[in-house]
Amino acid sequence: MAEQSRWMQKVAANPGHSTWYVERFRAMARAGEDLAGEARLVDAMVPRHARILDAGCGPGRVGGALAEAGHHVVGVDVDPVLVEAAEQDHPGPRWIVGDLAELDLPALGITEPFDAVVCAGNVMPFLAPSTRGEVLRRLRNHLAEQGRAAIGFGAGRGYEFDEFLADARNAGFEPDLLLSTWDLRPFTDDSDFLVALLRPA
Repeated sequence: MAEQSRWMQKVAANPGHSTWYVERFRAMARAGEDLAGEARLVDAMVPRHARILDAGCGPGRVGGALAEAGHHVVGVDVDPVLVEAAEQDHPGPRWIVGDLAELDLPALGITEPFDAVVCAGNVMPFLAPSTRGEVLRRLRNHLAEQGRAAIGFGAGRGYEFDEFLADARNAGFEPDLLLSTWDLRPFTDDSDFLVALLRPA
């Protein structure tokens, strides 16, 4: 069993945290806020009707938007409260409760590789540090040879960008493009956010 993620440690300390998180995004959606920026970038990376893995899908806002765009989406998250919200708010994709450090979709009958993996919403820093490399290896193993991953998270969360990029290389990825935002602004040495577009090495 993998070490418990920082997210689930937070949930254990505050059992209402997941429900708060779900309601926060529902309120933002009702207010008409743009919650699909990550999905637009990923949509631009893939052909129509692509197979996309939403890794750390949370309540489904990114995977739901990609499904609305016509893609075949599988979303995985360790938090059952978030997955239940995804099922309620974004029917269509296959939403799965699972630990990314133990991700084995063929065991669930999902054998075809993915054209893209998206990992948004600061998922990487919420992982248990001891599992980061294994999560990246498993994401790489679920990706088609011509596929790409889009992974984004902020600075100051306990996972340095250089460390992440080294872990990604060790997991079999090469960077295609590094951005500082999901709306395609260039990454610089003083960027406080990283969106890494990665391809299999």
